[in-house]
Amino acid sequence: MSRKPAVLITGASSGIGATYADRFAKRGHDLVLVARDRGRMEQLAARLRAENSVGVDIVKADLTDASELGQVEARLRDDAHIGVLINNAGTSVPGTFVEQTPDTVASLVNLNTTAVVRLAAAVAPRFVQAGTGAIVNIASVVGLVPEFGATVYGATKAFVLYLSQGLQFELGSKGVYVQAVLPAATRTEIWSRAGRDVDAIPGMMAVDELVDAALVGFDRREAVTIPPLPDAGQWDAYQAARQAMLPNFAQEHAAARYRNVQ
Repeated sequence: MSRKPAVLITGASSGIGATYADRFAKRGHDLVLVARDRGRMEQLAARLRAENSVGVDIVKADLTDASELGQVEARLRDDAHIGVLINNAGTSVPGTFVEQTPDTVASLVNLNTTAVVRLAAAVAPRFVQAGTGAIVNIASVVGLVPEFGATVYGATKAFVLYLSQGLQFELGSKGVYVQAVLPAATRTEIWSRAGRDVDAIPGMMAVDELVDAALVGFDRREAVTIPPLPDAGQWDAYQAARQAMLPNFAQEHAAARYRNVQ
């Protein structure tokens, strides 16, 4: 067992999650891999153990199933060796909002938001008590762009961004680091699940490049990391514009532009 904190990664069987597992194993961290596909996780675990001499546990779990989600929550609450949570599991679904069924939308929301917040809630009290720990939530630039038309998916990722910023504001002073990572188009299996041809989408970033950039932000302790954004000043300006509005929200009366309308 490594003396470094273990890292629990959801959605760890492929794509971003599997790449995070590879990178943290190379850094000498033990791992807890969580996903539905046990076979893929076993193959990944065998390779990482052989290459890096780290411990790798496997937890087969469907995070949209309340009972199986509860098992992962219990592991986060009880295993003091786990010091980093990578909330990566997520999905998208094909079609527009009016084409998606209520059950499909509910499943999407359960995985992309409910599981994320429940796992963070399971581990945060222990991290606060220890005065250390890190939570990494994989959001998306889509959460900033309603014009993309991915209404429910984008809304779930906007939730993850807000959650991460709120947690960093609340927990940062207690020694817990929270990072939101906002990928743009990344070459993962999420596209085929949503019925899209990954090769027909421009500006597609390789998974390795995305995770390596996200880890630079992690090491710098950035609250929000947007790997494809060339000019960090644009995010700073976005934040400044938002914060400039805050003093104007505490008003006893509606703004003049909404009063005395003819």
